[in-house]
Amino acid sequence: MVSIDTKMAWRNIWRNPRRSILTIMAIVFATLLLVFMLSWQFGSYHTMIDTSVKMYTGHLQVQEKGYGEKKDIRLAVPDPEGVARILDGVTGVDAYSTRASAFSLVSSRERTSGVLVVGIDPVREGSVSTITKLIRKGSFLSSGDTNRAVVGALLSKNMQVVPGDELVLLGQGRDGSIAATVVSVRGIFESGQDEFDRGTILIPLPFFQDVFSMNGAVHEVVVLGRSQDDVATMKETIAARIARLEGGEQLVVLDWMELLPGIVQAIKMDLVSGFIFYVILIVVVGFSILNTFLMAIFERKKEFGVLSALGAGPKRLMKLLLIESASMTLVGIVLGIAGGCLVTWYFQVHGILLPGASDWLRMYGLPERMFPRLSLLSISIGAGIVLIITLLTALYPAFAVRRIEPARALKAA
Repeated sequence: MVSIDTKMAWRNIWRNPRRSILTIMAIVFATLLLVFMLSWQFGSYHTMIDTSVKMYTGHLQVQEKGYGEKKDIRLAVPDPEGVARILDGVTGVDAYSTRASAFSLVSSRERTSGVLVVGIDPVREGSVSTITKLIRKGSFLSSGDTNRAVVGALLSKNMQVVPGDELVLLGQGRDGSIAATVVSVRGIFESGQDEFDRGTILIPLPFFQDVFSMNGAVHEVVVLGRSQDDVATMKETIAARIARLEGGEQLVVLDWMELLPGIVQAIKMDLVSGFIFYVILIVVVGFSILNTFLMAIFERKKEFGVLSALGAGPKRLMKLLLIESASMTLVGIVLGIAGGCLVTWYFQVHGILLPGASDWLRMYGLPERMFPRLSLLSISIGAGIVLIITLLTALYPAFAVRRIEPARALKAA
């Protein structure tokens, strides 16, 4: 049964339908905008993370302890085949590949520079990264290559080399020996990351292992999952199984948050800036609702005076006002969630094309369209913030009605 107070509150809401509709529409707009903007933020983060991990790092990497900080050539995964057998049996793993790297001097006819030489599996690399699609000149490495290399665009410019030119590499092998070789530039890639394009050379992994005396070891086993949501489970499973390998206690499994701390910091900063915008939006909406409720009290002083004279105490008047505000808030939030879900779903299916940026985005492996990502989190956060703020806003008018004196209220115009 609906209580008499609820019936009275509902009728009071529609005594002034224009004011009530404007209040509800303000709540609808705030909720819709928050649901869409939060979904847009989470979608952009998903795209940013997905693009970054597929560019080079992968969702997970298996390394020896300390390699991530020191990049010491001696800190290697001695049995990559054993790790591969484990990955073949882990649910959620989409692809994996192996890499080895070492800092070296590289010389052309014109210049010398320090670079990171990375040995990759030419066949598997394309399944864990987009680097194979970023070749701007020449071609990528193939399985039969030995002394071939692909270099970053900025490095090729600094070294003044083009496909077909030769480079001399000089470094130190894993066993302390001198690692020296000559490679022919097969292709030039451009990732859009200046540091990577300026200081990286990719060569076939077997050739790297031979030149740098790796004895079959690698430095990174790069793992790409089917979904970002599976990363935590995969990490836990892989770590538990690797620990049972011989020498596995020296290996660690790092996820993308540990591999890409810059991305995590960028997301945190964007969340803070977004939070400031949302606070401003909610404050504006809150003052609008507060003004509406206060006007309702001023216009209904005589009504409250009559109710008080008939025996309605301050608590009941407060309850009446809170039911009115809660009713309008819930109606606005429900409509706002419905509208926000519809708008977000439309753009989640069709995407949002960024005018004039499609060529630039495609160049660096980014999608031409950005897609919001509707989730229970984006819906609940947006609706929850609006609900809390509007209910808090309604408390002041509700407490103000306690101070109404029946005698004076009855004399009000």
